[in-house]
Amino acid sequence: MTDQAAITWLTQEAHARLSAELTQLSTIGRHDIAEKIDIARQEGDLKENGGYHAAREEQAKQEARIRQLTELLRTAVVGEAPPDDGVVESGMVVTATVAGDRMTFLLGSREVAEGTGLDVYSASSPLGAAIVGHSRGDSTSYTAPNGREIEVVIHEATPFVP
Repeated sequence: MTDQAAITWLTQEAHARLSAELTQLSTIGRHDIAEKIDIARQEGDLKENGGYHAAREEQAKQEARIRQLTELLRTAVVGEAPPDDGVVESGMVVTATVAGDRMTFLLGSREVAEGTGLDVYSASSPLGAAIVGHSRGDSTSYTAPNGREIEVVIHEATPFVP
């Protein structure tokens, strides 16, 4: 059995969008930032050069996004949604009662749900790890970061359809 917490399920559209973003950031984006840093460096004293420091901060954020996208795409499973068998796994829209509140969310990546309005929980989050492999009608629980035990009842798990 595959470790559901280690993979990210992506639609073909989401994979293409993220791949294009990665290509843009690692080519044109890197070139543009390097140019901004070079121009700011030519302005003189780097200690008091706000433009230089802003460009370096922008570069750090961009490099972090490149690393994030690279890892996400490396571990992604692209294509078909998981089977509609009611078993919770990455790529499923789950309806559950969590700590007494009924909620519906995508178990997977926020990149997939972009623009849908769905809340997203990672399969490796405490909630996600607790429900992966469970089915409709199952009850389980997990320990929240504050140490509180949270009860979960799964009502429905269906494949995400963009």
